[in-house]
Amino acid sequence: MKIRGRKAMGQKSEELACDFLLSRGQRIVEKNWRSGHLEVDIISEAKDGLHFVEVKSLLSPMDILPQDKVGAIKRHRITDAANDYINSHPTPDGKEIFFDVISVVFDKEKISLKYFPQAWIPMHT
Repeated sequence: MKIRGRKAMGQKSEELACDFLLSRGQRIVEKNWRSGHLEVDIISEAKDGLHFVEVKSLLSPMDILPQDKVGAIKRHRITDAANDYINSHPTPDGKEIFFDVISVVFDKEKISLKYFPQAWIPMHT
């Protein structure tokens, strides 16, 4: 599969991630949800709760795994965006909130997708 440019790769990765989540019985609630300068790639709902999903993709060969690109600053920004979403879209009481990562690696004709549910748990002070 020939992917030209970062934007095309990002769009294809998010499409694959949505298909994967749907195959797991999740419902896609939002894609590329924005609150000011904050963004969440995918917001999905499953029986266990609401999932805020960051999708990271890279072309092989690579010197870092896509999931490792979701560092502390990125996690904090996604958590802030999730708080904005929850404040503007009330969810039923008791619904769990999860922060997941999906990594997609494009390697010539092969695509590898890995799911990291509950990739982090935000710490509030």
